[in-house]
Amino acid sequence: MSKNILVIDDEPNLRHVLTVVLEKAGYTVSSAADGKEAISITETKPFNVILCDLRMPRMDGLAFLKHATTRALDAAIIMMSAYGTIDTAVEAMKLGAADYISKPFKPDEILLKLGQIEERNRLRQENIRLWDAVQETFSFQNIVAKSESIRKIFDTIQKIADYKTTVLITGESGTGKELIARAIHFNGARKHKPIVAVNCGGLPENLLESELFGHVKGAFTDAVGDKKGIFQEASGGTLVLDEIAELPLSLQVKLLRVLQDEMVRPVGSTQSAKVDVRIIAVTAINLAEAVKQGIFRDDLFYRINVLSIHVPPLRDRKGDIPLLVNHFIERFNKRLNKEIKGVRPEALQALMDYPWPGNVRELENVIERTMALTEKFKIDVDELPEEIRSSGAATRDPWPTDSISLKTNTMALEKTLIQRALRETNNNRTHAAKLLEISHPTLLSKMKTYGIS
Repeated sequence: MSKNILVIDDEPNLRHVLTVVLEKAGYTVSSAADGKEAISITETKPFNVILCDLRMPRMDGLAFLKHATTRALDAAIIMMSAYGTIDTAVEAMKLGAADYISKPFKPDEILLKLGQIEERNRLRQENIRLWDAVQETFSFQNIVAKSESIRKIFDTIQKIADYKTTVLITGESGTGKELIARAIHFNGARKHKPIVAVNCGGLPENLLESELFGHVKGAFTDAVGDKKGIFQEASGGTLVLDEIAELPLSLQVKLLRVLQDEMVRPVGSTQSAKVDVRIIAVTAINLAEAVKQGIFRDDLFYRINVLSIHVPPLRDRKGDIPLLVNHFIERFNKRLNKEIKGVRPEALQALMDYPWPGNVRELENVIERTMALTEKFKIDVDELPEEIRSSGAATRDPWPTDSISLKTNTMALEKTLIQRALRETNNNRTHAAKLLEISHPTLLSKMKTYGIS
Protein backbone atom coordinates (compact mmCIF):
# COMPACT_ATOMS: atom_id res chain seq x y z
CA MET A 1 0.00 0.00 0.00
CA SER A 2 1.16 3.59 -0.73
CA LYS A 3 1.53 4.74 2.89
CA ASN A 4 2.78 8.35 2.83
CA ILE A 5 0.27 10.95 1.61
CA LEU A 6 0.51 14.74 1.47
CA VAL A 7 -2.74 16.75 1.46
CA ILE A 8 -2.47 20.31 0.04
CA ASP A 9 -5.55 22.52 0.52
CA ASP A 10 -6.21 25.99 1.89
CA GLU A 11 -9.39 24.84 3.71
CA PRO A 12 -8.45 23.68 7.25
CA ASN A 13 -11.67 21.67 7.63
CA LEU A 14 -11.03 19.67 4.47
CA ARG A 15 -7.45 18.98 5.50
CA HIS A 16 -8.68 17.76 8.88
CA VAL A 17 -11.41 15.53 7.42
CA LEU A 18 -9.05 13.97 4.88
CA THR A 19 -6.42 13.39 7.55
CA VAL A 20 -8.92 11.55 9.77
CA VAL A 21 -10.31 9.44 6.87
CA LEU A 22 -6.90 8.51 5.45
CA GLU A 23 -5.26 7.73 8.80
CA LYS A 24 -8.20 5.48 9.63
CA ALA A 25 -7.56 3.67 6.31
CA GLY A 26 -3.94 3.07 7.33
CA TYR A 27 -2.12 5.94 5.64
CA THR A 28 0.46 8.32 7.15
CA VAL A 29 -0.76 11.84 6.39
CA SER A 30 0.99 15.21 6.22
CA SER A 31 -0.75 18.45 5.21
CA ALA A 32 0.02 21.89 3.76
CA ALA A 33 -2.09 25.02 3.29
CA ASP A 34 -0.66 25.95 -0.14
CA GLY A 35 1.93 25.03 -2.75
CA LYS A 36 4.84 26.87 -1.18
CA GLU A 37 4.40 25.09 2.16
CA ALA A 38 4.06 21.81 0.30
CA ILE A 39 7.38 22.37 -1.50
CA SER A 40 9.14 22.78 1.85
CA ILE A 41 7.60 19.55 3.13
CA THR A 42 8.48 17.52 0.01
CA GLU A 43 12.12 18.60 0.34
CA THR A 44 12.41 16.80 3.68
CA LYS A 45 10.08 13.81 3.28
CA PRO A 46 9.17 11.42 0.42
CA PHE A 47 5.51 10.79 -0.49
CA ASN A 48 3.78 8.09 -2.48
CA VAL A 49 0.67 10.17 -3.28
CA ILE A 50 -0.08 13.91 -3.14
CA LEU A 51 -3.67 15.24 -3.00
CA CYS A 52 -3.51 18.83 -4.26
CA ASP A 53 -6.25 21.46 -4.58
CA LEU A 54 -6.27 23.54 -7.74
CA ARG A 55 -7.20 26.97 -6.32
CA MET A 56 -5.06 28.18 -3.42
CA PRO A 57 -3.36 31.45 -2.38
CA ARG A 58 0.38 32.15 -2.82
CA MET A 59 0.94 29.09 -5.07
CA ASP A 60 -1.97 27.28 -6.72
CA GLY A 61 -2.20 23.64 -7.75
CA LEU A 62 -0.96 24.09 -11.33
CA ALA A 63 2.11 26.01 -10.17
CA PHE A 64 2.89 23.29 -7.62
CA LEU A 65 2.37 20.58 -10.28
CA LYS A 66 4.81 22.30 -12.64
CA HIS A 67 7.35 22.54 -9.82
CA ALA A 68 6.85 18.84 -8.96
CA THR A 69 7.32 17.87 -12.61
CA THR A 70 10.52 19.92 -12.85
CA ARG A 71 11.91 18.27 -9.70
CA ALA A 72 10.67 14.84 -10.87
CA LEU A 73 8.96 14.07 -7.58
CA ASP A 74 8.39 10.33 -7.28
CA ALA A 75 4.75 10.71 -6.22
CA ALA A 76 1.40 10.30 -7.94
CA ILE A 77 -0.41 13.67 -7.82
CA ILE A 78 -4.21 13.71 -7.67
CA MET A 79 -5.74 17.13 -8.30
CA MET A 80 -8.85 18.16 -6.32
CA SER A 81 -11.13 20.46 -8.32
CA ALA A 82 -14.30 22.29 -7.32
CA TYR A 83 -17.24 22.72 -9.68
CA GLY A 84 -16.33 24.84 -12.69
CA THR A 85 -12.64 23.91 -12.75
CA ILE A 86 -12.88 20.61 -14.67
CA ASP A 87 -11.11 22.08 -17.72
CA THR A 88 -8.25 23.16 -15.49
CA ALA A 89 -8.13 19.65 -13.99
CA VAL A 90 -7.82 18.17 -17.48
CA GLU A 91 -4.99 20.62 -18.18
CA ALA A 92 -3.33 19.44 -14.97
CA MET A 93 -3.43 15.84 -16.17
CA LYS A 94 -1.75 16.91 -19.39
CA LEU A 95 1.00 18.43 -17.24
CA GLY A 96 1.57 15.14 -15.44
CA ALA A 97 -1.13 14.72 -12.78
CA ALA A 98 -2.08 11.07 -12.24
CA ASP A 99 -5.82 11.77 -11.80
CA TYR A 100 -8.34 14.29 -10.47
CA ILE A 101 -11.42 14.20 -8.27
CA SER A 102 -14.27 16.73 -8.12
CA LYS A 103 -15.29 18.48 -4.91
CA PRO A 104 -17.31 17.79 -2.89
CA PHE A 105 -16.48 14.10 -2.66
CA LYS A 106 -17.32 11.30 -0.26
CA PRO A 107 -14.60 9.50 1.73
CA ASP A 108 -15.20 6.32 -0.28
CA GLU A 109 -14.51 8.20 -3.52
CA ILE A 110 -11.06 9.35 -2.45
CA LEU A 111 -10.21 5.88 -1.11
CA LEU A 112 -11.29 4.40 -4.46
CA LYS A 113 -9.01 6.83 -6.31
CA LEU A 114 -6.11 5.88 -4.08
CA GLY A 115 -6.80 2.21 -4.68
CA GLN A 116 -6.71 2.79 -8.44
CA ILE A 117 -3.42 4.66 -8.17
CA GLU A 118 -1.92 1.84 -6.11
CA GLU A 119 -3.03 -0.75 -8.67
CA ARG A 120 -1.47 1.26 -11.49
CA ASN A 121 1.78 1.52 -9.54
CA ARG A 122 1.70 -2.20 -8.79
CA LEU A 123 1.23 -3.07 -12.46
CA ARG A 124 3.99 -0.67 -13.49
CA GLN A 125 6.41 -2.21 -10.97
CA GLU A 126 5.38 -5.70 -12.07
CA ASN A 127 6.06 -4.81 -15.70
CA ILE A 128 9.47 -3.44 -14.74
CA ARG A 129 10.21 -6.58 -12.73
CA LEU A 130 9.13 -8.88 -15.56
CA TRP A 131 11.16 -6.94 -18.09
CA ASP A 132 14.23 -7.10 -15.86
CA ALA A 133 13.69 -10.85 -15.47
CA VAL A 134 13.41 -11.28 -19.22
CA GLN A 135 16.56 -9.25 -19.77
CA GLU A 136 18.41 -11.32 -17.16
CA THR A 137 17.19 -14.60 -18.59
CA PHE A 138 18.04 -13.86 -22.18
CA SER A 139 21.10 -11.64 -21.87
CA PHE A 140 24.32 -13.10 -23.22
CA GLN A 141 25.80 -13.25 -19.75
CA ASN A 142 23.29 -15.95 -18.85
CA ILE A 143 23.81 -18.10 -21.94
CA VAL A 144 26.59 -20.10 -20.37
CA ALA A 145 29.45 -20.93 -22.72
CA LYS A 146 33.12 -20.35 -23.33
CA SER A 147 33.55 -22.43 -26.50
CA GLU A 148 34.55 -20.59 -29.64
CA SER A 149 31.53 -21.90 -31.55
CA ILE A 150 29.00 -20.37 -29.12
CA ARG A 151 30.97 -17.14 -28.86
CA LYS A 152 30.66 -16.82 -32.64
CA ILE A 153 26.90 -17.24 -32.28
CA PHE A 154 26.88 -14.41 -29.73
CA ASP A 155 28.73 -12.20 -32.20
CA THR A 156 26.23 -13.07 -34.92
CA ILE A 157 23.27 -12.26 -32.66
CA GLN A 158 24.71 -8.85 -31.85
CA LYS A 159 25.15 -8.09 -35.55
CA ILE A 160 21.68 -9.17 -36.70
CA ALA A 161 19.40 -8.57 -33.69
CA ASP A 162 18.18 -5.15 -34.82
CA TYR A 163 17.29 -6.23 -38.35
CA LYS A 164 14.21 -7.97 -39.70
CA THR A 165 16.31 -10.60 -41.45
CA THR A 166 14.76 -14.08 -41.38
CA VAL A 167 16.90 -16.49 -39.34
CA LEU A 168 17.10 -20.27 -39.55
CA ILE A 169 18.39 -21.94 -36.37
CA THR A 170 19.45 -25.58 -36.67
CA GLY A 171 20.84 -28.08 -34.21
CA GLU A 172 20.06 -31.27 -32.36
CA SER A 173 17.26 -31.45 -29.80
CA GLY A 174 18.25 -29.95 -26.47
CA THR A 175 21.07 -27.74 -27.71
CA GLY A 176 19.31 -24.48 -26.81
CA LYS A 177 17.93 -23.36 -30.18
CA GLU A 178 14.87 -21.75 -28.56
CA LEU A 179 17.09 -19.79 -26.17
CA ILE A 180 19.11 -18.47 -29.11
CA ALA A 181 15.86 -17.43 -30.83
CA ARG A 182 14.73 -15.51 -27.76
CA ALA A 183 18.17 -13.94 -27.36
CA ILE A 184 17.88 -12.57 -30.91
CA HIS A 185 14.48 -11.04 -30.08
CA PHE A 186 15.33 -9.59 -26.68
CA ASN A 187 18.64 -8.08 -27.81
CA GLY A 188 17.12 -6.34 -30.82
CA ALA A 189 14.95 -3.37 -31.73
CA ARG A 190 11.77 -5.47 -31.40
CA LYS A 191 12.37 -6.44 -27.76
CA HIS A 192 9.40 -4.38 -26.50
CA LYS A 193 7.03 -6.09 -28.96
CA PRO A 194 5.57 -9.62 -28.66
CA ILE A 195 7.53 -12.79 -29.28
CA VAL A 196 5.19 -15.66 -30.16
CA ALA A 197 6.21 -19.29 -30.74
CA VAL A 198 4.28 -22.12 -32.38
CA ASN A 199 5.22 -25.78 -32.75
CA CYS A 200 4.54 -26.61 -36.39
CA GLY A 201 4.35 -30.32 -35.60
CA GLY A 202 2.21 -30.03 -32.49
CA LEU A 203 -1.22 -29.49 -34.08
CA PRO A 204 -3.32 -31.18 -36.80
CA GLU A 205 -3.15 -29.47 -40.18
CA ASN A 206 -6.63 -27.91 -40.01
CA LEU A 207 -6.01 -26.46 -36.54
CA LEU A 208 -2.50 -25.31 -37.41
CA GLU A 209 -3.75 -23.20 -40.32
CA SER A 210 -6.23 -21.46 -38.04
CA GLU A 211 -3.51 -21.05 -35.39
CA LEU A 212 -1.14 -19.43 -37.89
CA PHE A 213 -3.51 -17.25 -39.88
CA GLY A 214 -6.64 -16.98 -37.71
CA HIS A 215 -10.24 -17.58 -38.79
CA VAL A 216 -13.55 -15.79 -39.07
CA LYS A 217 -16.82 -16.77 -37.43
CA GLY A 218 -18.46 -19.69 -39.22
CA ALA A 219 -15.31 -20.72 -41.11
CA PHE A 220 -15.76 -24.24 -39.68
CA THR A 221 -17.95 -26.02 -37.15
CA ASP A 222 -16.21 -24.82 -34.00
CA ALA A 223 -15.53 -21.28 -35.26
CA VAL A 224 -18.00 -19.51 -32.95
CA GLY A 225 -16.23 -16.16 -33.36
CA ASP A 226 -13.40 -14.37 -35.13
CA LYS A 227 -9.91 -15.35 -33.98
CA LYS A 228 -6.58 -13.66 -34.69
CA GLY A 229 -3.77 -15.91 -35.84
CA ILE A 230 -0.30 -15.80 -34.34
CA PHE A 231 1.01 -13.80 -37.29
CA GLN A 232 -1.28 -10.96 -36.24
CA GLU A 233 -0.59 -11.51 -32.53
CA ALA A 234 3.16 -11.21 -33.20
CA SER A 235 2.81 -8.18 -35.48
CA GLY A 236 5.60 -5.72 -34.76
CA GLY A 237 7.56 -8.44 -32.97
CA THR A 238 8.98 -11.89 -33.63
CA LEU A 239 7.36 -15.17 -34.68
CA VAL A 240 9.28 -18.35 -33.85
CA LEU A 241 8.28 -21.29 -36.07
CA ASP A 242 9.53 -24.28 -34.07
CA GLU A 243 10.05 -27.60 -35.84
CA ILE A 244 9.29 -25.95 -39.18
CA ALA A 245 10.30 -29.13 -41.04
CA GLU A 246 7.09 -30.75 -39.79
CA LEU A 247 4.88 -28.14 -41.48
CA PRO A 248 2.55 -29.90 -43.99
CA LEU A 249 3.30 -29.19 -47.65
CA SER A 250 -0.07 -27.52 -48.18
CA LEU A 251 0.71 -25.02 -45.42
CA GLN A 252 4.25 -24.52 -46.67
CA VAL A 253 2.75 -22.93 -49.81
CA LYS A 254 0.60 -20.56 -47.75
CA LEU A 255 3.47 -19.72 -45.41
CA LEU A 256 5.68 -18.87 -48.38
CA ARG A 257 3.01 -16.51 -49.72
CA VAL A 258 2.74 -14.76 -46.34
CA LEU A 259 6.51 -14.34 -46.10
CA GLN A 260 6.62 -12.85 -49.60
CA ASP A 261 3.58 -10.56 -49.38
CA GLU A 262 3.51 -9.87 -45.60
CA MET A 263 -0.26 -10.35 -45.80
CA VAL A 264 -2.37 -13.00 -44.02
CA ARG A 265 -5.85 -14.15 -44.89
CA PRO A 266 -7.79 -15.77 -42.01
CA VAL A 267 -9.49 -19.08 -42.74
CA GLY A 268 -12.93 -18.41 -44.23
CA SER A 269 -12.22 -14.74 -44.96
CA THR A 270 -12.01 -12.90 -48.28
CA GLN A 271 -9.94 -10.07 -46.80
CA SER A 272 -6.20 -10.03 -46.15
CA ALA A 273 -4.47 -8.14 -43.36
CA LYS A 274 -0.98 -6.59 -43.34
CA VAL A 275 1.46 -8.04 -40.80
CA ASP A 276 4.96 -7.01 -39.73
CA VAL A 277 6.82 -9.90 -38.13
CA ARG A 278 10.35 -11.12 -37.95
CA ILE A 279 10.52 -14.86 -38.67
CA ILE A 280 12.87 -17.17 -36.79
CA ALA A 281 12.59 -20.75 -38.03
CA VAL A 282 13.88 -23.54 -35.78
CA THR A 283 14.51 -27.17 -36.69
CA ALA A 284 16.48 -30.23 -35.64
CA ILE A 285 16.19 -31.69 -39.15
CA ASN A 286 18.53 -31.11 -42.09
CA LEU A 287 16.23 -29.04 -44.32
CA ALA A 288 18.48 -29.40 -47.38
CA GLU A 289 18.07 -33.18 -47.08
CA ALA A 290 14.32 -32.75 -46.52
CA VAL A 291 14.16 -30.79 -49.79
CA LYS A 292 15.90 -33.65 -51.61
CA GLN A 293 13.37 -36.08 -50.13
CA GLY A 294 10.48 -33.94 -51.35
CA ILE A 295 9.02 -33.28 -47.89
CA PHE A 296 10.05 -29.63 -47.75
CA ARG A 297 9.64 -27.04 -50.50
CA ASP A 298 12.88 -25.75 -51.96
CA ASP A 299 11.46 -22.23 -52.50
CA LEU A 300 10.41 -22.02 -48.83
CA PHE A 301 13.82 -23.33 -47.77
CA TYR A 302 15.60 -20.60 -49.74
CA ARG A 303 13.19 -18.00 -48.34
CA ILE A 304 13.86 -18.84 -44.68
CA ASN A 305 17.55 -19.69 -45.07
CA VAL A 306 18.58 -16.04 -45.35
CA LEU A 307 20.85 -16.25 -42.32
CA SER A 308 21.51 -19.58 -40.62
CA ILE A 309 22.84 -20.30 -37.14
CA HIS A 310 23.89 -23.83 -36.27
CA VAL A 311 23.99 -24.64 -32.56
CA PRO A 312 26.60 -27.40 -32.07
CA PRO A 313 25.86 -30.44 -29.89
CA LEU A 314 27.28 -30.52 -26.36
CA ARG A 315 29.66 -33.37 -27.23
CA ASP A 316 31.46 -30.99 -29.62
CA ARG A 317 31.90 -28.27 -27.00
CA LYS A 318 32.74 -30.19 -23.86
CA GLY A 319 34.68 -27.24 -22.49
CA ASP A 320 31.26 -25.71 -21.72
CA ILE A 321 30.25 -28.62 -19.45
CA PRO A 322 31.97 -27.38 -16.23
CA LEU A 323 30.43 -23.92 -16.69
CA LEU A 324 26.98 -25.39 -17.34
CA VAL A 325 27.24 -27.71 -14.33
CA ASN A 326 28.07 -24.79 -12.02
CA HIS A 327 25.29 -22.70 -13.58
CA PHE A 328 22.68 -25.43 -13.02
CA ILE A 329 23.89 -26.10 -9.46
CA GLU A 330 23.50 -22.41 -8.63
CA ARG A 331 20.02 -22.33 -10.15
CA PHE A 332 18.76 -25.51 -8.48
CA ASN A 333 20.25 -24.57 -5.11
CA LYS A 334 17.71 -21.74 -5.06
CA ARG A 335 14.85 -23.85 -6.38
CA LEU A 336 15.52 -26.86 -4.15
CA ASN A 337 16.70 -24.82 -1.14
CA LYS A 338 20.06 -26.63 -1.05
CA GLU A 339 23.67 -25.58 -0.53
CA ILE A 340 25.57 -27.88 -2.84
CA LYS A 341 29.06 -26.52 -3.53
CA GLY A 342 29.85 -28.33 -6.76
CA VAL A 343 30.96 -31.73 -8.07
CA ARG A 344 33.95 -33.85 -7.16
CA PRO A 345 36.68 -34.32 -9.83
CA GLU A 346 35.67 -37.93 -10.57
CA ALA A 347 32.07 -36.89 -11.10
CA LEU A 348 33.06 -34.02 -13.37
CA GLN A 349 35.26 -36.36 -15.39
CA ALA A 350 32.34 -38.74 -15.85
CA LEU A 351 30.16 -35.85 -17.01
CA MET A 352 32.89 -34.79 -19.46
CA ASP A 353 33.24 -38.32 -20.86
CA TYR A 354 29.52 -38.85 -21.48
CA PRO A 355 28.39 -38.13 -25.10
CA TRP A 356 25.16 -36.31 -24.07
CA PRO A 357 22.74 -37.41 -26.81
CA GLY A 358 20.13 -35.14 -25.19
CA ASN A 359 22.59 -32.24 -25.09
CA VAL A 360 22.25 -29.33 -22.62
CA ARG A 361 18.67 -30.25 -21.73
CA GLU A 362 19.79 -33.74 -20.68
CA LEU A 363 22.66 -32.30 -18.61
CA GLU A 364 20.24 -29.91 -16.89
CA ASN A 365 17.86 -32.77 -16.03
CA VAL A 366 20.71 -34.94 -14.70
CA ILE A 367 21.99 -32.17 -12.42
CA GLU A 368 18.50 -31.40 -11.12
CA ARG A 369 17.69 -35.06 -10.43
CA THR A 370 21.06 -35.70 -8.74
CA MET A 371 20.76 -32.59 -6.57
CA ALA A 372 17.23 -33.54 -5.51
CA LEU A 373 18.46 -36.93 -4.26
CA THR A 374 21.87 -36.11 -2.78
CA GLU A 375 22.44 -35.30 0.88
CA LYS A 376 26.05 -34.25 0.37
CA PHE A 377 27.62 -30.83 -0.21
CA LYS A 378 29.41 -32.05 -3.34
CA ILE A 379 28.09 -34.44 -5.98
CA ASP A 380 29.98 -37.75 -6.05
CA VAL A 381 30.40 -39.91 -9.13
CA ASP A 382 28.37 -42.74 -7.55
CA GLU A 383 25.35 -40.43 -7.36
CA LEU A 384 25.24 -39.91 -11.11
CA PRO A 385 22.98 -42.10 -13.30
CA GLU A 386 24.36 -45.49 -14.26
CA GLU A 387 24.61 -44.69 -17.98
CA ILE A 388 26.91 -41.75 -17.24
CA ARG A 389 29.12 -43.71 -14.83
CA SER A 390 29.44 -46.68 -17.19
CA SER A 391 30.06 -44.48 -20.23
CA GLY A 392 32.97 -42.80 -18.51
CA ALA A 393 34.46 -46.06 -17.27
CA ALA A 394 34.19 -47.66 -20.71
CA THR A 395 35.68 -44.82 -22.73
CA ARG A 396 38.35 -43.46 -20.42
CA ASP A 397 41.83 -44.90 -20.82
CA PRO A 398 44.77 -43.27 -19.03
CA TRP A 399 47.22 -44.44 -21.73
CA PRO A 400 47.10 -43.20 -25.33
CA THR A 401 48.61 -46.44 -26.71
CA ASP A 402 49.37 -50.01 -25.65
CA SER A 403 53.07 -49.21 -25.70
CA ILE A 404 54.94 -48.27 -22.54
CA SER A 405 57.39 -46.13 -24.55
CA LEU A 406 57.48 -42.61 -23.12
CA LYS A 407 58.27 -41.14 -26.55
CA THR A 408 55.42 -43.00 -28.28
CA ASN A 409 52.86 -42.10 -25.62
CA THR A 410 53.97 -38.46 -25.53
CA MET A 411 53.50 -38.16 -29.28
CA ALA A 412 50.10 -39.89 -29.13
CA LEU A 413 48.99 -37.60 -26.30
CA GLU A 414 50.12 -34.52 -28.22
CA LYS A 415 48.17 -35.62 -31.28
CA THR A 416 45.05 -36.26 -29.17
CA LEU A 417 45.25 -32.84 -27.49
CA ILE A 418 45.82 -31.06 -30.81
CA GLN A 419 42.80 -32.79 -32.35
CA ARG A 420 40.68 -31.87 -29.31
CA ALA A 421 41.78 -28.21 -29.45
CA LEU A 422 40.91 -28.04 -33.15
CA ARG A 423 37.48 -29.56 -32.50
CA GLU A 424 36.72 -27.08 -29.72
CA THR A 425 37.71 -24.13 -31.92
CA ASN A 426 36.04 -25.37 -35.12
CA ASN A 427 39.49 -25.80 -36.73
CA ASN A 428 40.59 -22.24 -35.95
CA ARG A 429 44.31 -22.85 -35.71
CA THR A 430 45.13 -19.51 -34.10
CA HIS A 431 42.69 -20.11 -31.24
CA ALA A 432 43.72 -23.77 -30.99
CA ALA A 433 47.33 -22.71 -30.51
CA LYS A 434 46.27 -20.41 -27.68
CA LEU A 435 44.37 -23.25 -25.98
CA LEU A 436 47.40 -25.52 -26.30
CA GLU A 437 49.68 -22.69 -25.10
CA ILE A 438 52.05 -23.08 -28.04
CA SER A 439 52.93 -20.78 -30.93
CA HIS A 440 51.00 -20.90 -34.20
CA PRO A 441 54.07 -22.07 -36.23
CA THR A 442 54.70 -24.85 -33.66
CA LEU A 443 51.09 -26.03 -34.04
CA LEU A 444 51.38 -26.11 -37.84
CA SER A 445 54.63 -28.10 -37.57
CA LYS A 446 53.11 -30.65 -35.19
CA MET A 447 49.97 -30.98 -37.33
CA LYS A 448 52.19 -31.81 -40.31
CA THR A 449 54.18 -34.31 -38.19
CA TYR A 450 51.07 -36.11 -36.99
CA GLY A 451 49.23 -35.97 -40.31
CA ILE A 452 46.42 -33.75 -39.01
CA SER A 453 44.69 -31.82 -41.78
